[in-house]
Amino acid sequence: MAKDGTARGGARIGSGKKPIKKNKVEVLNTTFYDMAEFETPDEIEGVDVPPIKDYLKAKQKNGRDFYAEDIFKTTYLWLKKRGVEKLVGNQLIEQYAMSVSRWIQCEEAISEFGMLAKHPTTGNAIASPYVSMSQAYMKQVNQIWYQIYSIIQDNGSAEIDELDPQDLMMEKLLKARK
Repeated sequence: MAKDGTARGGARIGSGKKPIKKNKVEVLNTTFYDMAEFETPDEIEGVDVPPIKDYLKAKQKNGRDFYAEDIFKTTYLWLKKRGVEKLVGNQLIEQYAMSVSRWIQCEEAISEFGMLAKHPTTGNAIASPYVSMSQAYMKQVNQIWYQIYSIIQDNGSAEIDELDPQDLMMEKLLKARK
């Protein structure tokens, strides 16, 4: 408190008692177990695709099929063929599958209801909201795919001869941008 009665000043930064530093590395005592204590399975079962989350299999309100599960499986197996399934996170593959599935839903709605809609207040013709949603999902799909493909390009073990014609076309498009 200053002489004039105002509360000015106070403790300065870095002043006061210093904290006690703990050991940075703690060495844990490890015990080695007998291998006889652990049972090994007689037969090991391999899994091609990891378990698929429930939200990728959810029933849709319109009653139509939701393609996210199939897209996830297809994409995962495609990545596994190139030996990069461990490098691409499952969450990224799930996002890709969801985005593609939503894009397909928007395209089906455009096919069913058309490119035009009726304005709610004026009644005039306007562009269908499904068109803009479809474009947004397509943009999202392309961005996620570019992330996945860049991981494949940087870390993939497949040679150019082993790639599909679609992959070769994507490779040409990506190289043409430079």
